Amino acid sequence: MKKVIYSISIAVLAITVSCSEDYLDTENLYEKSLDNFYSSPQDIDEAMSGVYNALYTATPHSDEAIAANLLSDMMFGGGGPDDRSAKNVDSFQDPEEDTYRDLWVQTYNGVVRCNTIIEKVETTDFSSFFNSDAEAESYKQQTIGEAYFMRGFFYFRAAKFFGGMPLILAINDPRDAPRASYTETFGQIAADFKTAIDLLPSQSFSSIPTARYGHANKWVAEAYIARAYLFYTGYMTNIEGQATSDIALPDGGTLTKSQVVAYLNDCMNSSGYGLASDFRNLWPYSYVNQSAGDVVLPWAETEGLSWVGQDGLTPTYGTGNNETMFMQRYTTTNWDWGQQYNNRYPLFFGIRDNSMVPFGQGWGWGSVNPKLWNQWDDADPRKKGSILQLGDAEQGAGSYEADKGDHETGFVNKKYTTIQHPDPDPEGEDGVKGMFYFLYDMNNGDPLQLWNAQDYIYLRYADVLLMHAELTETADGINAVRNRAGLESVGYSLAALKEERLHEFAFEGLRWFDLVRWGDVEDAFGDQIDVRNSGVDAKYSVKYRPETKGLVPVPETEVRLSNGVYEQNPGW
Repeated sequence: MKKVIYSISIAVLAITVSCSEDYLDTENLYEKSLDNFYSSPQDIDEAMSGVYNALYTATPHSDEAIAANLLSDMMFGGGGPDDRSAKNVDSFQDPEEDTYRDLWVQTYNGVVRCNTIIEKVETTDFSSFFNSDAEAESYKQQTIGEAYFMRGFFYFRAAKFFGGMPLILAINDPRDAPRASYTETFGQIAADFKTAIDLLPSQSFSSIPTARYGHANKWVAEAYIARAYLFYTGYMTNIEGQATSDIALPDGGTLTKSQVVAYLNDCMNSSGYGLASDFRNLWPYSYVNQSAGDVVLPWAETEGLSWVGQDGLTPTYGTGNNETMFMQRYTTTNWDWGQQYNNRYPLFFGIRDNSMVPFGQGWGWGSVNPKLWNQWDDADPRKKGSILQLGDAEQGAGSYEADKGDHETGFVNKKYTTIQHPDPDPEGEDGVKGMFYFLYDMNNGDPLQLWNAQDYIYLRYADVLLMHAELTETADGINAVRNRAGLESVGYSLAALKEERLHEFAFEGLRWFDLVRWGDVEDAFGDQIDVRNSGVDAKYSVKYRPETKGLVPVPETEVRLSNGVYEQNPGW
């Protein structure tokens, strides 16, 4: 199955402006505009592609997955001596001033596209495209619900990094709106997720058409409203010192813990999602033992691994995935589209200047803190399922050559790294190509930049279980995740919950935000850790700056363009 790339052809519509003279006041028959577009399901599908297109950022350090992992305590900046942006994010610095600007800009590209869909679909009659008025109304509700979710998603993604955001909620809202407060921003996020839940159909995941895989649904919205609730109440309580147990909604209502638990119960009981049988089968390395009739990674065969794939329950490749709930999809593309449509996480966080079947080379960002490896029980299969110990022949890294970059620790993440196989009909320089080159029949032979079409997983069902455990202070969700890993059950405690999240979601972009919302961020940094910097022994240490309150800087370009409307975040 070819990967889906969200089309950018409709992302920015050519909006025409008519002149005031009567003889020029005629209908524009040739260009798409707010007046003649959004009139058919095809138009709406293309416009929704533009919404999802705003998930992609041009600069890697503005990418949520990359930035959140570099900010966390379990990954270092790494890279080479010239990889300043990775080290700046890792060390809580912003000398370039616009490190996160693409994230800010893409937020509002997505928001404006959502606003347009919401307003246009609400007022458009689609009955001629369906067999009944009921079908047309169902289509409208699902489309509007998806747009509300995505608007909430864009604001939530931004607010976790920047704090309060300017709230633009309609086509004609002024673009120079001031930043809303933290509370107002999260109130709007919760309201958007709540509206999405109310509008989206209660359709079991197993019956959702394959063509919609990668789109948001009701169950994703129920999980994300829990994420927003946990993050906001934790942040306000532990960072702002204002104990908070609910979220004030814009209409005067509140989102309470009991409501959030009810949403998660509904997701657990009705969604059709579940846990994969083996945690390790979620990641592409579990598929390499099936390549070209040869055993590429004996460890995967010995462990009996079998990749579930990333295309739902009936994938072209894999055994079927009912755990991944929401993800960012990528394509195998060329430079004309832009590198951001290829998953840069495996590229930038891959092993620096080492090409070893089954692991390909990358830029060496995000070296892994050895503290995580050392404190992790060897009996937990997620340890070797998450961390690659360089130089370990059993793991397929026996030919690793060190001293290629900075902050080398001998450990890299294993979930998102380039996977490669021998080419049975070699055309490349060394007869080896990336895993997704073979899976998706690529015609691009670039060995480094454009072979990574692995989905970035925003949300797995395991998180639904652990959020439910945290909110209800019960151990059932923790133990479901632990038992899947072959570990014994434990009683509930916040410490047990924290450890389980660390081990289950290592390198998945959640750790940084967990540290912030729990108020653990100040104590997570400052250790002196032995590393190698381009062949030289060194000590790694990063000092978190509590005056920033866990926020990154608003891009200075945006502050200047606002003419004083935006205030910079504290500490920057």
